[in-house]
Amino acid sequence: MRGNDNLKGTSNNSKFVTPAKVGVQLFQEVLDSGFRRNDIFRGSLKCFNRKIARFRINQETTLKLSNIIYTLSSLWLLLSGFFVLPLGFSFYYRDGLHYIYIFQMIGMGLLSLIFRFLIKRPNELSIREAFLAVSLTWVTFSFFGALPFIVSGYIPNLTDAFFETMSGFTTTGATILTDIEALPKSLLLWRSMTQWLGGMGVIALAVAVLPFLGIGGVQLFKAEVPGPIKDRISPRISETAKILWGVYLLFTIAEILLLMLGGLSLFDSVCVAFGTLATGGFAPTNASIAAFPSPFIHYVVIVFMFIAGVNFSLHYWALRGRLNLYLSNPEFRFFLGITAFATGLIMAARLMRGEAFSEEFFRSTLFQTISIVTTTGFVTHDYEQWPFVTQIILVALMLFGGCTSSTGGGIKNVRILVAFKFMGSELKKLFHPHGIFPIRMGDRAVPERLVSNIIGFVALYILIFFLGVMAMAGVGLDIDTSIGAVAATLGNVGPGIGGVGPVENYFHLPAMGKWILSFLMMIGRLEIFTVLVIFTRPFWH
Repeated sequence: MRGNDNLKGTSNNSKFVTPAKVGVQLFQEVLDSGFRRNDIFRGSLKCFNRKIARFRINQETTLKLSNIIYTLSSLWLLLSGFFVLPLGFSFYYRDGLHYIYIFQMIGMGLLSLIFRFLIKRPNELSIREAFLAVSLTWVTFSFFGALPFIVSGYIPNLTDAFFETMSGFTTTGATILTDIEALPKSLLLWRSMTQWLGGMGVIALAVAVLPFLGIGGVQLFKAEVPGPIKDRISPRISETAKILWGVYLLFTIAEILLLMLGGLSLFDSVCVAFGTLATGGFAPTNASIAAFPSPFIHYVVIVFMFIAGVNFSLHYWALRGRLNLYLSNPEFRFFLGITAFATGLIMAARLMRGEAFSEEFFRSTLFQTISIVTTTGFVTHDYEQWPFVTQIILVALMLFGGCTSSTGGGIKNVRILVAFKFMGSELKKLFHPHGIFPIRMGDRAVPERLVSNIIGFVALYILIFFLGVMAMAGVGLDIDTSIGAVAATLGNVGPGIGGVGPVENYFHLPAMGKWILSFLMMIGRLEIFTVLVIFTRPFWH
């Protein structure tokens, strides 16, 4: 975060304050105030508003805990409302889990309302508060989202339930379930809903429907939306969020209707569409999309996976009649070229090994290539049975990911493109030391500060990838599984290679490995800086 004065301390004598110390101090003050007044609730309420409202970081800035808690409580209230859909399916299928969803809605609703009653409504959020609020949102959402799995007994272990839910909200699609079809349909629907909500972003949804966020919503939106460039279709950030979610919902409905036209039930169509548009990869079947052998269904999923991997701002303008923006966009052309090139290479490798060309051969290659490059993770074929070189290509595609402002994960194609252009520029400088070779995207030059940010992000991403591989090897995994698991979770893909390949799952991993991968999922979805900045001394000092 070089160059951001808000993250710098102003006094060498300022003490380093940790959240733990602050929490202990404030808790003690709450108790003292309550007992002095002989009324714990009234004393606690007054102390909460006065003391928890803010604690001072340095002489220039303060981190308002009240703003963060109020924002989280509002988001929890929003999340509680989405349990209505699995509740309805629970009543319809009579699976006996309706009481779980009812108690979940009531519990989360009451908790949210209590915090909203105790804390004053915030005026705005600072960039620090936005970073912390966004990160805590994804952690708390994963915890609350895991409760139905735990209480129902279908995933009784907290580690496994948290892993599954974090995988859903981050649209990773990695699963610990060995028999997916054994789960009740309402629970499978909730599992699919987690990734659909996380696809376009829970913060973006909140900004669209919760007007209280106001100015702070801009900071939250920037901290969550993937990609180095945050497209603003409208001058108002709330309008931009509404438009993006509107396009997202429109494509979801379109895919559901097409899948039903192809013969799928309403339930399967909804679950598959949720996984496709979110590039999440959760399917309601053990065999993923391979359970539906219809070529029509496969091609529908292929088309919508590709759509989900493209910048949704381009989709909006295309729906407004400006189709030419697709081919005039450098990132889209690069993404299309990489996808076509990788598909051709994989097909050539399979043909050289002696496989016969057929429609099914073409479809399976195209499906798996697009599924991996968009970080969806759906499976119709065991690609570990293909030549080894194809697996290297697919792992590379996991790192590339989708486009900026898409629901895909990975580094993002715009960063890869800028990095390639940067390397080309540096090579030219070897022959022309005094020359100036600006990096251009289309007809515009990329600012040097943005180039530095992108190169730093790519370098940090690769560093975290290798550290993750070392960590997974340290908990006892072989090298293939370590590479596959880290690439698949950091890139929000789902299936990897080795012991976490397309016909395997993550159940057999040690508990420590699952927590490490859960963390990688989150920093991959929130694009590293948003999360890691919280662990730096300047953030708190």
